[in-house]
Amino acid sequence: MMIFWLLILIGLVLLVVWAIRQIVHREGVPTGTSRALEIVQERYARGEISREQYEQMRRDLLGGASG
Repeated sequence: MMIFWLLILIGLVLLVVWAIRQIVHREGVPTGTSRALEIVQERYARGEISREQYEQMRRDLLGGASG
């Protein structure tokens, strides 16, 4: 019986963590742009684009928002 309640508790904790990650991931990013931003970040990290190109693409994807 103790194992049952432990599994329920773990499930609730995982659900809360997932919900928080979803909220934080979407905060400040227009819907549909998060994957595009990830691709741009990956390309910058691999050295495929310069910092200037990265910044310009990021601004374009965020609709000209600074930050």
